[in-house]
Amino acid sequence: MAVWAIGDLQGCHDELVDLMARIEFDPQRDVLWFCGDLVNRGGQSLQVLRTVKALGDRAVVVLGNHDLSLLAIAERRREDQAKVNPELREVLFAPDREELLDWLRQCPLLHVDRELGHGLLHAGLSPRWTIEQAESCAREIESRLRGSGYQSLLKQLFGNNPDTWSPRLRGIDRLRAGINVFTRMRYCDIRGRIAFSDKGPPGTQRPGLYPWFEVPGVAKRELRLIFGHWSALGLCHGMGVTGLDTGCVWGGSFTAMRVDTDEPQFVAVNSSRLPPSGKSID
Repeated sequence: MAVWAIGDLQGCHDELVDLMARIEFDPQRDVLWFCGDLVNRGGQSLQVLRTVKALGDRAVVVLGNHDLSLLAIAERRREDQAKVNPELREVLFAPDREELLDWLRQCPLLHVDRELGHGLLHAGLSPRWTIEQAESCAREIESRLRGSGYQSLLKQLFGNNPDTWSPRLRGIDRLRAGINVFTRMRYCDIRGRIAFSDKGPPGTQRPGLYPWFEVPGVAKRELRLIFGHWSALGLCHGMGVTGLDTGCVWGGSFTAMRVDTDEPQFVAVNSSRLPPSGKSID
């Protein structure tokens, strides 16, 4: 059995098919870990969702900010759903829409495999969180997303406040702060306050900000963390983390790393896509 972690898809189905062929993925034997953001901007989100869902337990998917955005849009009035971009409309008005969205909503924010020594997430962790604290926060949010009152959470999902997770937070602020960490974090200050507007490669951030995995005094973690979300960072491997978002949807590449070997193996396929018109990285 081979276990491969792969970066942000964002609706790039053709590249997914190419990469699966390159790594000789066998669904009877192998497992794929997806870093989140399955949908939006690549033009083939519906195909991506159908393909990944069809893999069943041969796929592990963590939620990204674009995935949560799709779930939130699905709770709006149908006339409002009809105003989003054509790619997401294709999902929202597909005959298997409810099946796909229900499946997506069951996906975790954090996947931990202690046997393999890795954790999988979309964006980042609060710098003071241990793996156990991160798991506790993720399970709290996941239980709300999967519960009978999930619509209320999805309708209040987005916002830049609170910009720091704290155990003293309660209610929607607590849930939103955790979601912002797991799905939107790139840079933060020494207290863990997220800098939402800083998105470039290290060295371009404002003074006093650090990549979330380089904050002074960051908690020691026994697992290597695999993440996506940060295409300007590119392939990053070191300091106990591996970043796999290599900007497929922006004309970069689509990258996989084998997780179950002593030494990492990286495989990538190039994208010939033009960056989505009028879109900025988020």
